[in-house]
Formats: sequence, C-alpha cells, structure tokens
Amino acid sequence: MKKRLFQTPQATRDEINISPLIDVVFILLIFFIVTTVFVEETGVEINKPQAISAKQLEKNSILLAITETEQVIYGGRVIGVEGIASVVRRLSKKEPMPVIIQVDKKIPADLLVKVIDQSKIAGALSVSIATEAQ
Repeated sequence: MKKRLFQTPQATRDEINISPLIDVVFILLIFFIVTTVFVEETGVEINKPQAISAKQLEKNSILLAITETEQVIYGGRVIGVEGIASVVRRLSKKEPMPVIIQVDKKIPADLLVKVIDQSKIAGALSVSIATEAQ
C-alpha cells in the first residue's frame, strides 16, 4: 500500500512578499533625489572678512568667489570679471536671483566694485558679500 502524505494548513509556509516594499523604497528615493535643492559651491576656499551684522542669506543664489590671487571663480572655473555678466544672465533667465560674492580679505576694493557692477548690470536681484560671523 502506498502512503499518501497530506499537508495540513499548519505545515504550509507563509512568506512575506517584499517586492512591493522595495518598489516603494525606490520610488521614495527617486522622489527625494529629484526634489532636493542642490547648492552649487564656488569650489575654492576663501578667507572671508568678519562682520558683526552677518546673517544667513537665501540658498537659491549665485555664488561667485574672488580669490587671493584676484581670480573670479564660479563653479570651480575661473570666469574673470568679463564672464560675470553672462553667468548671471544665464542663471537669472527664469527668475532674478541674488548674487553672493565670497571675497578674500586682501582683495582691492576696485576689483570688488567691478564684480558688483557686472552682477547688477546683468540683472542680479541683489548683491551681497559673504562674511564670517564674529
């Protein structure tokens, strides 16, 4: 005689299907990556002057840097004073954005004034100078 094995309901294995969970996690990851605002840094280290009236400015702004060697830098590239207007115009096309200038302590005032003028001529919403809080 042949014996038949019958499976009882207790003998069946219950499994949790985690495929939908993985899909949801990937969708959330994509959502957070897409909605994150990326702040573009200048790419150089600047020795900023100190100010008592320093305050936080908008994150959505154009960051320019003037190094100790009097180079004007945007996004890690040297653009010079001549390239400021085109960069500010291009980035402010959709809506006017403020310009924040990170300037070294040793920079002459005339170079700083030229950078501010070029930014304003190109249509910057406002121009601020980055400082360290005292």
